[in-house]
Amino acid sequence: MTPTLLAALAVVLALVALAAAAFAFAARRSPAAGVDPALATALDALARGQEQLRHDVQASREAAVRDLGEASRRIHVELSAAQRALGEVKAAEAARAQTTERALDSLRRLEAVVAGSASRGAAGENLLAEALSQLPPDLLAHDVAFGSRVVEYALRLPGGRLLPIDSKWPAAAALQALAETDDPAERRIHRDTVARELRLRVREVARYVDPERTLSLAVLAVPDAACAAAPEALAEGWSEGVLVVPYSLALAQVLSIYRLALRFGAAAATDELPARLARLDDALRRIDEEVEGRLSRGLVQAQNARDALRTHLSEARRETRALTEATEGESASPADAVPEQL
Repeated sequence: MTPTLLAALAVVLALVALAAAAFAFAARRSPAAGVDPALATALDALARGQEQLRHDVQASREAAVRDLGEASRRIHVELSAAQRALGEVKAAEAARAQTTERALDSLRRLEAVVAGSASRGAAGENLLAEALSQLPPDLLAHDVAFGSRVVEYALRLPGGRLLPIDSKWPAAAALQALAETDDPAERRIHRDTVARELRLRVREVARYVDPERTLSLAVLAVPDAACAAAPEALAEGWSEGVLVVPYSLALAQVLSIYRLALRFGAAAATDELPARLARLDDALRRIDEEVEGRLSRGLVQAQNARDALRTHLSEARRETRALTEATEGESASPADAVPEQL
């Protein structure tokens, strides 16, 4: 039962009690007159109703108290469950924070390892190897010697030529400092450091360019951050025959070069072009001499022979016609003489 209903019942009970008290007071004020039996019966019924109403109100109140207690107990249970769930969430968050901290610590150790001169080169080679592993095995050569130097990878091109592919990780400390600072002056200093070291790596890779075995081109794969920090080094590398590419685009660039070589063939080296043009000019000259020499003389002789044959053929035709006319004249002479005798 709701508190509003309980209050209403309490008010009704109070009114009934006041009415009963008023009747009792009136009965006491007039004892001599006596009490009307009907009124007494009504008062008695009213008293019983009042008592019953009091019991009902009491029972309703007790039921309401029990309901409130049950609801309070359920709320307490749910609150306890919520507190336990919150505790579990806090524990999970603490565990996640510990896991994140361990991961960051591992990453810092990995960065420290990669920052080493030998280890960072190995890491770069692993990144390049992962990218080039998508190529067919017969297209990729390993540890190819170019003079006294050996390049880790070389792409086999149409025509038997090679495309040297090397991996370098220049200026790791400068790249890390560049990522951690926002000061324009410091960023300019770190960019200059990256560009300077990248130029040194370009000169090293340029030694693999062999006009006899390559397309006068080599590929240098470096971290993406190095390309972004020193874009001018890319153009300088191209002028020396070195294509500087980030690790993320190494496979795409290599496939593009292979596609161009497959489509247009292996182009002749620039320094070989004058010699080959000279040989081609000499061949054309000899062809011209043959045409103007023996072939021309042969053509003249053939023309003379043709004219002589035409002369002999004309003489033979004249003789044939003469013989034909003479034969026809001899066969016609006896027939013409008979009429004369008659």
